[in-house]
Amino acid sequence: MIFAFKIKSKKVLYSALAVLLSGAVAIVVLLSLNASVGVDAYYTYAKDAAGEEKKFIKWVDFNIPYSALNRAVDYQIRAHADGNSGFNWIELLACLGTKYGGNWKNYKSNDMYLYAGKLLEGDEPEVKSSKYFSYYMEAYDAILHEFVGEYKIGIIGDDGEIVMEPRYGLRTFNPIAEGFGYSHYDDFGNARGYGYNRKHLGHDMMGRLGSPIIAVESGTIAELGWNQYGGWRIGIRSFDSKRYYYYAHLRQGSPYASGLARGDVVTAGDVIGYMGRTGYSAKEDVNNINVVHLHFGMQLIFDPSQEDGDGEIWIDAYQIVKLLEHHRATVVYNAGTKQYTRKYAYEVM
Repeated sequence: MIFAFKIKSKKVLYSALAVLLSGAVAIVVLLSLNASVGVDAYYTYAKDAAGEEKKFIKWVDFNIPYSALNRAVDYQIRAHADGNSGFNWIELLACLGTKYGGNWKNYKSNDMYLYAGKLLEGDEPEVKSSKYFSYYMEAYDAILHEFVGEYKIGIIGDDGEIVMEPRYGLRTFNPIAEGFGYSHYDDFGNARGYGYNRKHLGHDMMGRLGSPIIAVESGTIAELGWNQYGGWRIGIRSFDSKRYYYYAHLRQGSPYASGLARGDVVTAGDVIGYMGRTGYSAKEDVNNINVVHLHFGMQLIFDPSQEDGDGEIWIDAYQIVKLLEHHRATVVYNAGTKQYTRKYAYEVM
């Protein structure tokens, strides 16, 4: 369809052309700025204890949609079943991240199909030659490294004894146990006002008081106790120290699974606590949160300087939680202890 209109004066014509020209110039300038920023914009530099300069990632915007994550996991599982040990689902995602410049709103399933085909056949997608590829590979691997792989789960054998059966697939767990409903939406970055104006650097999952909270990944308990913003909370550091999982607003009175202490090792799928609404108080064990929910946070640490302070990197975990909906820990209730524990023995390989 063609639209025709008359320009009533040269002045109007010149004004229209000026607007179009300025818009075109703005686009060119933006493209030039993006091109000139360079890959170093994603990194920072510091000196270690020996005075040597080190380079590490300072910023990650994780916005891979659930549909892409889920499909990449499927490719990994099928490749493993076919004996293709060279395929890496994170490498596939890094190729797409490079292609889109990190803007996953441009994601097309056909792009994944094409890149997956090349990687499965041992070919090198052209995007791997980009100077940005190594950034996306390192960033995505820091997030997803332990999510898929080999594990063992305890099943009852023919003789009635528990046998640890090897399996392959998702081996990290949803933060809320199987059978306990929850609702959620992407609220990362929303405003929060208690104490001071700030952004919400986590993912809220609304559910029932006392719902068992699950360790997403195996790791070491780094934090356990009261924080006026998070209430009763627990922080778990991955064994490679790249990921820090934060679970907050746990239940008043009995927030944690029995016997947990700072420094303990937990296994993916273990019950670590119970959903509540504590926090927003300098006084311990106070319910000042209006809605029962779990605040689930995921922090990336590429350098010890990023553990606390302005250098912290928190990512949007909404799409990750959607992915882990496919893998939830089954728990059983002990009326004597009034505690939930995992039903099946589990071992990450």
